[in-house]
Amino acid sequence: MHPGVAIMALWALWALSWIAASGWTNRTEKAPELISQAGYRIVLIVGALVLGVPAHGYAGALRFWHVNWVEAWICVGFIAAGFAFCWWARIHLGRFWSSQVTRKSDHRVIDTGPYAIVRHPIYTGVLCAVYATAAAKGTVFGICGAIIFTLGFWMKARLEEKWLSQELGQNYDAYRLRVPMLLPFGPKPRTHSANPPP
Repeated sequence: MHPGVAIMALWALWALSWIAASGWTNRTEKAPELISQAGYRIVLIVGALVLGVPAHGYAGALRFWHVNWVEAWICVGFIAAGFAFCWWARIHLGRFWSSQVTRKSDHRVIDTGPYAIVRHPIYTGVLCAVYATAAAKGTVFGICGAIIFTLGFWMKARLEEKWLSQELGQNYDAYRLRVPMLLPFGPKPRTHSANPPP
């Protein structure tokens, strides 16, 4: 199998399985207004469109590098690992998952499994797949798409954290101080209080 076909198949399999599991979720009790979520959605759609520009036929300034067969399969491995991390997080989160920023019935802080590594492991897994795809493409569109995707997930994570801080209070604030946002061992928010939450 050609690695390009494997990359497309992995993305299609992940998207279809993700959609198929979308009904496995608790009832939504509360959510920010849709207008406040429009920004990150637009950015993520633009990122997907730019990343999806085919890599064939580009040279010169539009192509940064070419990958060989082995390097392409390494990228496939990283894409598969990113999606596996997503699914680990999705299964671990269970019925608290939502495609948008919400508060579910019986919502509580999940801080075990992949959520003990990063606060947004689903975004981390998708970004791993996005950057591996961009690396396999080696084009300006691939890299720009990955950067736009990163911005979109950062915007969504910031909105989600502000919302969950208001809804879940000190339990979520304490979690934010313990666990990095998107990168394992990455920076954590600083507290301005002399006595941070336990």
